[in-house]
Amino acid sequence: MPDVTISIGGRQFQVSCQEGEEDYLHAAAKMLDDEAQVLSDQVGRMPEARMLLMAGLLLADKTANVEDKIAEARAELAEREAELAGLRNMVIEPERIEVPVIPASVTDAMAEMAARAEALADEIEEKAG
Repeated sequence: MPDVTISIGGRQFQVSCQEGEEDYLHAAAKMLDDEAQVLSDQVGRMPEARMLLMAGLLLADKTANVEDKIAEARAELAEREAELAGLRNMVIEPERIEVPVIPASVTDAMAEMAARAEALADEIEEKAG
């Protein structure tokens, strides 16, 4: 187990951690040191145990606040997922468009009338010409 020296509130501490977790330990110690620095700036020098307790409580308060926000975000996400699932289950009726269709008998009759008209036109041209 590696031994790591961390600094919190201007004081050095020797701690052990699992192999490979040194960076995590330094990051956690920095968070605690930042809170201890805020306390030191506001209150001044205090006993080590009190400084660590107060800094830990400040971090716990921030953590609880973040956890509340995460819970709210998860609840809202669950609502949105439920809405989406409801939308996926809806049957959306396609818009109905009606296109008028001319019956074949009408088009046949019109074609026959056109043929007769052409025949009459040809006949008139022959008589005129």
